This record gives sequence, structure tokens and C-alpha cells, in this order.
Amino acid sequence: MRILVSNDDGYRAEGLQRLVDALQPLAQVTVVAPDRNRSGASNSLTLDVPLRVAEYGPRRHFVNGTPTDCVHLAISGLFEGEIDHDMVVSGINDGANLGDDVLYSGTVAAAVEGRFLGLPAIAISLVVRDGRHFETAARVASEMLLRLQRAPLHSSMILNVNVPDLPYERLRGLKSTRLGHRHRSAPVVRASDPRGRPVYWVGPAGEGADAGAGTDFHAVANGYVSVTPLQVDLTRHAAIDDIGEWLGGRNE
Repeated sequence: MRILVSNDDGYRAEGLQRLVDALQPLAQVTVVAPDRNRSGASNSLTLDVPLRVAEYGPRRHFVNGTPTDCVHLAISGLFEGEIDHDMVVSGINDGANLGDDVLYSGTVAAAVEGRFLGLPAIAISLVVRDGRHFETAARVASEMLLRLQRAPLHSSMILNVNVPDLPYERLRGLKSTRLGHRHRSAPVVRASDPRGRPVYWVGPAGEGADAGAGTDFHAVANGYVSVTPLQVDLTRHAAIDDIGEWLGGRNE
């Protein structure tokens, strides 16, 4: 297999290198990652300035753009047909991508862009606590790849994988889950710059609100790897007829 690896923590991130080391024996790995931390970039594309690509090793590249930029470039012309990728794997993210996080996450966005461009994709994150067991998440990633090689999923599938921050031997298994939901985030943090002008930091994400059995939050909290299948169709299909009636029956 030919795998495109990206992330949102930047090409120097420990999680990226652990992921590459784990996948390298199983596939041909190409890295195209941001030149710096772009966490929270979501699915943004850079359209107002040119993108520049630099090489830091064989089939290793960094870009002055977002995770979505990286995957878009890699699949849509950067290699001028020299490499046809079979899959996108994004991560290993330094932190959780549970519930609402997927809407903001650059890690998940890189996987979504791979799906937009016709490839199956995995986003993998380590729910970091104190241990920082990136080796556990890397081993899970390699096992997921082997599983996909044995039993491929449809190319429309995006898997959002969250790994508890535990030694591998303490994992309780893998669970198929749905996205949970967080409480409202903490208020913004107000501070001052050196000239006394106000500046603001976005507050920490809220804890799990919808975090019961079956959710990604619940699985990780109980020592399981959470595997959530995602789709890119945000349409609330069950409400289409209701909205038609709300519009006065003019649903033509």
C-alpha cells in the first residue's frame, strides 16, 4: 500500500514520527504535513497566499499551510502522478478528538480531505493524560492498517480513532462508537499584551455531556480504543419534510 500521512501538530511532532515508524514496515509512506502546529484549523484551505513545499527527507515534506492544504496538494498534483496514494492516515494527534472536537480538528480534517478526494482515511488521536503513550497509539494504527488490508472498507468511510493514554497491554480492546457531545467550553481567558492592550485566549473545551455507553467518551474512559465511523453528509435528512412544511409546503 501507498499511504499518505499528515497531521495538524506539525511535521516535527512526536505523534507523526511514531506513526510513520509504525507504518513504514507495512507500506510505502509519504509524509506531507504542516510546517508548524495547526491544531483547530478544521477544514480550512489557504486561498489568499501561495503554498510552499519543502523536503526534509525522502518522501517527507512540510507545507506552510493547513492539514487540508497538505492532503489536497499531495493528492491533487504535488507529485505529478509519480505517487498514487491508496489511503490517508492522519495523526497521531497530541490530544483527544472526541465528540464535538471533530468539527474543529485539523487531524480529522486531513482525513476528511482524503475522503473528499476519493481515498479511505483514518484519523488517529492519543487522549493524552500523563503517560503520553504514543507507542500504544502507533501500534493500534498499524493493527488498523493490517485489518484494512485483510478486510477493506468502502472508500467513503472515515474512521476516527481515539486511543486511551495507557500502555498497550492495559487496553481493554476496541469498540465501535458514536460521537458524544461536550459541555459548553470554558469562558475565554482575558489577558494583556506588554502594552496593556487586552488579548484573549479561547477557553478549554468542556467535559463530556453526552458521554454514556456507546459514545466515544465512554469507550476511552473505560480503557477501550474508540473507533467512530464518520460521514461528510451533514444533511439532517429526517427534517427535510418538516422544513418543507415550515416553509409553507413549497418544497419543490
